[in-house]
Amino acid sequence: MGESGRAAPLRVRKSSRPPFVLDLSRIRRFRSSMTVFRRVEWDSSWEGYRRWFAAEIPRILEKGREGYSLPEYALARASRAPDSLLRPHVAHSRDEPYHPVPPFGRRHEFSDPREASAWVKGAAEFFGADLVGICRLNRLWVYEDADVPEGFDYVVVMAVAMDREAIETSPALGAEAATGLGYSRLVFLLSCVGEFIRSLGYGAIESRNDTALNIPLAIDAGLGELGRNGLLITPQFGPRVRICKVFTDLPMEPDSPIEFGVREFCRRCKLCAESCEVGAISKDDEPTFEGPTKSNNPGALKWYIDPERCYLYWCENGRPAPSA
Repeated sequence: MGESGRAAPLRVRKSSRPPFVLDLSRIRRFRSSMTVFRRVEWDSSWEGYRRWFAAEIPRILEKGREGYSLPEYALARASRAPDSLLRPHVAHSRDEPYHPVPPFGRRHEFSDPREASAWVKGAAEFFGADLVGICRLNRLWVYEDADVPEGFDYVVVMAVAMDREAIETSPALGAEAATGLGYSRLVFLLSCVGEFIRSLGYGAIESRNDTALNIPLAIDAGLGELGRNGLLITPQFGPRVRICKVFTDLPMEPDSPIEFGVREFCRRCKLCAESCEVGAISKDDEPTFEGPTKSNNPGALKWYIDPERCYLYWCENGRPAPSA
């Protein structure tokens, strides 16, 4: 902090070194069925098996807890209405072709990849992206049980910011309303950006949390760095963002990863780990290559969170934390 009490401006710089330290003998493409959200459905060895956090809402409303009134629940539920309606139309499994028939019978040819990037980024911002970056697809980040067709070598990674005051009410339902609104903004954004690219005559696959890991792609696209809390930390909004992406065969100029001191700061700070009520965030001084549960993918040097503890905390509160 400076003498005025204001935070010093961040020194954001393009990174010339790889943004990840990987043990290639250990890291593998991760199966989506191993996430806690999917293990709820099949893993009977886990305490979270068949526990649905939304099922706890009636019990919590009955208790009259602060931040859990029926109007607040109604606001949270309404915030996801567009997401529920539009999500089937941006799913990877949809029936519409990824390679459309170009309008007017031709594909638009840009003068160079930089021009293509400028148009796509401009469209993303027009349709509501607060952050947008472009990277080449590292297929290590694609889920093992998912598929991105050959030739779809570029990813448009976008983020929308969530309301700060609402997020600060977490774990109350105001934060869930901000989260839900973030997802609803994402599906609108994905629908528009995907259609923009297809209308140029190129293939586009819209993806929210499915198909590939959002955070590594966002880091590759220069949107931020990985924090101790397991989330993308952006210079503009910290971790208070929702992420989505579009895979495409449109050649574009990739962005560079960035550095602004997140790892060094997280090594010293530990405030998020000390504040986590269930100890789901590591307090270790140094990052490691190994996580504590089967829902972690070993082989990347980082502070691993405990997603099992995190999910069970959501169940106790009847809603996911803003990180979900």
